[in-house]
Amino acid sequence: MRLLLVHSFLSILGLVRGSVTVYGVQQPLGTGTATAASASYTGSGIYNQVVLTPPPVPNPPPPTSFAVQLQTGGAASGLSIPQSGAFFGFSIEFSVATQVLGLNSSFLQVPFLNLMANLRERSGSVHIRVGGNTQDTATMVSSTPDGAALEKDVINTSNPTNTPPLVFTPEIIKMMASISALTNVRWYLGIPFNDTQNFRLDIAEVGEAVLGDYLLGLQAGNEPDLYARHGHRPATYSPEDYTAEVGLLINAMNADSKISNKDLLIGPNLAGVWQPEQVWDTGFVSDYSQSLIALAVERYPTDNCYAQYGIGTPHTGQDMFPDFLTHQSGQNIVSPYINSTGYAQSVGKPFMMFETNTASCGGFPGLSDSFGAALWGLDYALQMAYVNFTSALFHVGGQDVYYNPFTPPATNQSSYHQWTIGPIYYSALFVTEALGSSNVSQVLDLNMNGGNQFTPGYAIYENGEPTRVALLNYVSDPTGASDYTASISLVGATTPAQVKVKYLSASSVAQKYNFTWAGQTFGDAFSSDGRPVGAVDIQTITCDQTNNVCNVKVPAPGAALVFFNDQALEESDPGPTMTFPTTAHLKQHNTATIPPAVLATSNGNKGTANMLGGTSQGQQYGSAFGLAQALPSLGSVIAGALLVARLAYAG
Repeated sequence: MRLLLVHSFLSILGLVRGSVTVYGVQQPLGTGTATAASASYTGSGIYNQVVLTPPPVPNPPPPTSFAVQLQTGGAASGLSIPQSGAFFGFSIEFSVATQVLGLNSSFLQVPFLNLMANLRERSGSVHIRVGGNTQDTATMVSSTPDGAALEKDVINTSNPTNTPPLVFTPEIIKMMASISALTNVRWYLGIPFNDTQNFRLDIAEVGEAVLGDYLLGLQAGNEPDLYARHGHRPATYSPEDYTAEVGLLINAMNADSKISNKDLLIGPNLAGVWQPEQVWDTGFVSDYSQSLIALAVERYPTDNCYAQYGIGTPHTGQDMFPDFLTHQSGQNIVSPYINSTGYAQSVGKPFMMFETNTASCGGFPGLSDSFGAALWGLDYALQMAYVNFTSALFHVGGQDVYYNPFTPPATNQSSYHQWTIGPIYYSALFVTEALGSSNVSQVLDLNMNGGNQFTPGYAIYENGEPTRVALLNYVSDPTGASDYTASISLVGATTPAQVKVKYLSASSVAQKYNFTWAGQTFGDAFSSDGRPVGAVDIQTITCDQTNNVCNVKVPAPGAALVFFNDQALEESDPGPTMTFPTTAHLKQHNTATIPPAVLATSNGNKGTANMLGGTSQGQQYGSAFGLAQALPSLGSVIAGALLVARLAYAG
């Protein structure tokens, strides 16, 4: 597989010709003061300095010793449908694609490749949607005046969140194909839905032609139940109106000879204003079944729109924090969709959570970037798998978003800052390993410890036998008094002599950064190249075969993933991961050394001060726009260091 990936890249590289000059980075012109008066934080939201106060230990506290009995031999009931190892994926806002993925098909973001490679080695593939609010007004053009693959029109904004329209070139799709050749990422795209009389189908035409089987589906409208509220449709806009518009889209696609596979649509992608049943009742699925590859919704448990845009109800992260630190949070989010997941099975369609995260409008500082969010994310994802969602895509926005699983530095900081890895990426690693790569894993909510909401757990079954158990502890207690021990036994089977355990750890649910997964970490803000750092720590716990029990301790707070045999561990974590060092010259930080004199035949050295932005007014142009001005001919320079791949152990 690794040789095939390298060969795929070399095939791509053979198509690239050109040269480029990359200047050495200008040094500071002066010396900063050693001390200064304290001031309020004014940096990007993602790097906020808010640290919340953990909730107190519940009163009464959860029991700290209890039994967990697992049925074997096919006797377990209540299991989910078989789930893919790629269940936990990502939704990347279209407007930040060139900041997260790369500038074009020849200049890919190294840390992004590494982050995807980590997951690919555990699951076989990674599923990513590029879209969001900005997809509905996106327009494909053959080229832009300054050569950028994507640009935002920050003057002509729409929505209460001031979402800017986009123009993009086919280079965006080619860049996605380059990423797929290296990391087996599979993609979802969205057809713009702001002009349903003249659908812009270019993204479907080019997407199919360039991505081929790497294109999983095409979203038909993004959150149509918010169109009227955002002023994009009349106030009377209804589920029947949306269904009729999808019919127009299907007719347009059927008439387009450039679209070979016309049956890739995904809908209705509701935000929660309408109920899915309102759309099912229009005949949406029965009438359009041939064209629909999947059904989908989008959901955030709450919002922070008042703080960001002055709309809605005020919330604070501190007030909301306890609501996220309980098993009931995930249960409450999925409960309105349980009927629809059953309906989807009855009509033979996958049912996806197409976009989600801690809170819309960017999340909450101190909450969305805390260890508590990592525990919430993995619990919520496994709960979705348990109630038969077939995929969950966690959203990625710009610099002023608090919930990002991963965030690149702003362009004018990229010479001395690396990426920042958020708690939701740790959730992704945990869930991906919990489900493994067999694609037959079934999930069971254990309702353990008397159904206590602070100590949830899940069993993962394959072919009727338990292979892994996920144990969580939401309580934050530095004394150790709230650590619990789960005594796991296998009913009707021999207890193994030992089990292997990986821990997701931090000192508090309020901790930001430097969490560890099996002893490894992605470090602090601005400190990751996408590869985990540190020695892998997989604990071996000796079981009591006389009493048929394996006692597993879970710290407060923390999560444990228990593997019942070496095969289960191997499926989840096969060992070394192919990763990618960079070849771009950006000072000496995480780069291969290239003498600047060798590259000093200039073809342009324009400013790169444009900041990485989000999707809303008041944020700067994207980093891709600024860097594309500085590097108009990227030719053979490949930031993803696609020339050299080396093995680095990622546990």
